[in-house]
Amino acid sequence: MRVVVQRAKHASVTVNGEIVGSIEFGLVLLVGVTHQDTEEDAAFVADKIAHLRIFEDESGKMNRSLLDVGGAILSVSQFTLYGDCRKGRRPNFMEAAKPDHALRIYEAFNEELRKKGILVETGQFGAMMDVALTNDGPVTLIVESKEKSE
Repeated sequence: MRVVVQRAKHASVTVNGEIVGSIEFGLVLLVGVTHQDTEEDAAFVADKIAHLRIFEDESGKMNRSLLDVGGAILSVSQFTLYGDCRKGRRPNFMEAAKPDHALRIYEAFNEELRKKGILVETGQFGAMMDVALTNDGPVTLIVESKEKSE
């Protein structure tokens, strides 16, 4: 799994002119799934993100996690995170999981976050989505499941 994590003051996802998910404060997650990802990978990445200390404490240092600050998550499926741009001018998406596998892992990931007591809003899997956010900081990180073996 590959997840782009963006700290946000507020964010929303719109599909066909209708807001399908929104948060007031927390994290926007762009979630990519590859073929070999498992529910174990989803659980690992969810735990890592829930506990990342990327929110400021009273001293202005990034010392608090999403769980500490009571923020929410807007989770958006994003197969293009596995686009390979090394050759040619058109990205190759062969590393992105097929939709049935990607949906299963994406849903497992969101459920792991919810089990931690986090409000999780989502986009619409497979749809063309307009994602709007006010990036806070800005703070943007990438979390990958392959880190568990390092």
